[in-house]
Amino acid sequence: RAAGPLQDATVVEVGPGPGGLTRALLAAGSARVVAIERDARCLPALAEIAERYPGRLEVVHDDALKLDIARLVTGPAKIVANLPYNVATPLLVGWLQAEPWRPWYLSMTLMFQREVAERICARPGSKSYGRLSVLSQWRCEAEIAFDVGPKAFTPPPKVTSSIAVLYPRGNPLPCPADALQRVTAAAFGQRRKMLRQSLKSLGGADLLERTGIEPERRAETLDIAEFVALANALSG
Repeated sequence: RAAGPLQDATVVEVGPGPGGLTRALLAAGSARVVAIERDARCLPALAEIAERYPGRLEVVHDDALKLDIARLVTGPAKIVANLPYNVATPLLVGWLQAEPWRPWYLSMTLMFQREVAERICARPGSKSYGRLSVLSQWRCEAEIAFDVGPKAFTPPPKVTSSIAVLYPRGNPLPCPADALQRVTAAAFGQRRKMLRQSLKSLGGADLLERTGIEPERRAETLDIAEFVALANALSG
């Protein structure tokens, strides 16, 4: 539901497991579902679903972290996934680094632990605002669609989950992705320190002077545009 209309869409699903969500995506009218599953024990169940929906489900037995997913799809696609929690953040960050931009996907509708979803969508000045917030919102509009309680799963986890929806921006502020990663890693790696100290390893005083950002500020007070300015100063 949160992924929007799926009729005639190509959907990429990571970590389908035995295929509960996969069935729902196909039943909702997805023209093609590419299901990427690392665990061989889940393949027989997925093969049964593929037989029920001939020509519409492609099961890829591989590690999504090592896979060039863009090669598996032709034309725009939607990513819809209940991501394995241990790889959810690395997968998201990888998709956010897609080049060229706009990326191969139209949207990402992803389930995370609630605290991770809050970090993705957090605004400057909030306690959840951090590196993942900046990397996500630099290139995407992000929002939490709804929460999913533990009772929705068997066995129930100890944490609440949330569905985050991300839409790629048409024209994100230009800057090198690697420079933005370095700046955010340094700034939020010592988030309680002033920027003149947390960015010291990157030549903080010079960066701050060139961008006009006060050295006494802390990372959680900077907005996306200010982090982009720091990244551009670092790279150039």
